[in-house]
Amino acid sequence: MDLAAIVLDQILTSIASLILISIGLAVIFGMMRVINLAHGEFIMLGGYTVITSVNAGINLWFASLILAPLVVGAFGFIIERTIIRFLYGRMIDTMLATWGLSLAMVGAVTMIFGNTTSGVSTPLGSMAFGRYELSNYNFALMGVAIVTIVVLWSALRFTRFGIIARATMQNAQMAGSLGVNSAHVYAITFTIGAALSGLAGGMIAPLSGVLPSMGVQYVAKAFITVISGGSAVVAGTLSASTLLGTLDTGTTFLTTPVFGEVSLLIGAVLLVRAMPQGITGRLFKGST
Repeated sequence: MDLAAIVLDQILTSIASLILISIGLAVIFGMMRVINLAHGEFIMLGGYTVITSVNAGINLWFASLILAPLVVGAFGFIIERTIIRFLYGRMIDTMLATWGLSLAMVGAVTMIFGNTTSGVSTPLGSMAFGRYELSNYNFALMGVAIVTIVVLWSALRFTRFGIIARATMQNAQMAGSLGVNSAHVYAITFTIGAALSGLAGGMIAPLSGVLPSMGVQYVAKAFITVISGGSAVVAGTLSASTLLGTLDTGTTFLTTPVFGEVSLLIGAVLLVRAMPQGITGRLFKGST
């Protein structure tokens, strides 16, 4: 019973982590069809925002939940206005530009912070469960993931901007003919996606630490999750994260973390092979 609780806790934590690291990319790629290869570095930037803020005496929760999304969102807005806006509809050029951006970010951060791992103490302590200890921070991570999913789904479904954004991504010319400024919608959408990436980095920082090259280990998982989920931003991310997170953690407990990562990749390949349009393209058509 104790071991089952630990396994369940780790599975839910893995799902929550996948949701957080993927949801920003789901907004940018799923809605805008922009392949942002610097997504991992956006997460890294959120992590360093938290590290720098906490070292300056700022509260960890304020840094993770407020400052990290704001800083990375502002950075994303600048990148969209100066680079991405000129490359819409040119997928290869966008990939090359964001790849170059990722290299530049890694180099800049390495010069500033050094090529070593930085971290902050995980807050909230732990609770005893039989022979094992459960980290209370895992529950906070789950809570933030749930709130993020609910807020984003509500915003896309019920707010005026959410409806305009979805209409613009589906048919920009039609939206423009109705008086919608597509450029502003793209800029805001990209900014929101970047801010969500910053939130992910801020929440992950106390768990895994932060270093300049950390983005590599997250960008692949994020793309796998988003592609497996399909075109629906929220439903796709939630369903793919649940399936892949459970597969990864379950295999890790039965074998080793290496086989867990391999099983995630194999599961995603089989899923895309069986459902080329993703989970939501087959099972949840019309979902947000």
